[in-house]
Amino acid sequence: MFNKQKSSMETEIFEQSNVLENLLKTHVNDNNYILFDIPSDIQKVVIVASGSSYHCARYAADLFGNIAQIEARAIYSSEFLLKSAVPHESDILYVFITQSGETSDTNSALRKAKELGMRTLCITNKKGSTIWEASDFKIDCCAGEEKSIAATKSLTTQMLCCTLLVLKYSAHKGIDITHYIEQLKTLSENIEKTYELHAQIKEVAKFLSKFKNIVITADGISYAIAKEASLKIKETSYINVYSNILGEFMHGHVAILNNKPAFIHISINELSYTAIKNLNKIEEDYNPPICIIGCSNEKIKAKHHINLNCESDIVKSFCIVVISQLLALETAKALGKNVDKPHGLNKVVK
Repeated sequence: MFNKQKSSMETEIFEQSNVLENLLKTHVNDNNYILFDIPSDIQKVVIVASGSSYHCARYAADLFGNIAQIEARAIYSSEFLLKSAVPHESDILYVFITQSGETSDTNSALRKAKELGMRTLCITNKKGSTIWEASDFKIDCCAGEEKSIAATKSLTTQMLCCTLLVLKYSAHKGIDITHYIEQLKTLSENIEKTYELHAQIKEVAKFLSKFKNIVITADGISYAIAKEASLKIKETSYINVYSNILGEFMHGHVAILNNKPAFIHISINELSYTAIKNLNKIEEDYNPPICIIGCSNEKIKAKHHINLNCESDIVKSFCIVVISQLLALETAKALGKNVDKPHGLNKVVK
């Protein structure tokens, strides 16, 4: 059975409010100027990563389009290596995200990009690592040592670094980013409020631990968080968790609800008319126990609803990631799993 002593995963989840506040102070000065260097003549961004870092990449790609109006795409490191043709125009920046800086396929992807003459930027938690030394530009996550195999504080610091990268490019394009920086300054405070939901999250986790299968859906930028929530529950609880974009889920994939899994929908933003219609259709046809994380609607009959009211969608996205981390932690604990030593998994910590 799982030791009642606090795990590294739990400790690191609860370090995030301080770690993110310190990261913001490291990379943003008193005049709201973002301090790290970037190449200015960039029109497109390709973000390459694996695991949780890929989910950060997916989140960042959406932010680039939504805020900076820069075309961006995320791609798995292993997939990038298999492609015979990859984007290699002179106005592209390749961004590589890795906690340790030693992720083998991500480092191989960087070498491939450099062979094509591409400019490279890394976001990593390890100065002096292989990827740090090989990249043209670099951003330090400043997360400190992460002992847990499940990425927690390394992920949210990567997300904050990516957000600042997007804002720096937005400022280069003449977009006023002051209000975004001011919102980010409330990040630590709002994550502290998220911790106060722990008891409610524990109750939902106890319910989820009774299922062998869980479906998680989302729309838009929330989908990156749904994929991360799915991974966190899989690697800590060994439950079969499937994630998909809600609209796509309705095209055939919805049939898996015949197996009576638990159903989670994650939404940073207010639910759209289409999302409400699809969720009601799911409830009418399959009647799964629905859990909403984030924004819900009175028209949705949810068995459980976990939410934190927050004016900023960007800040709220971090809070929902923390909710997902706590949900995975407590589901694993309810099943008696050791979250710090999941079977068959290892962490690169060089």
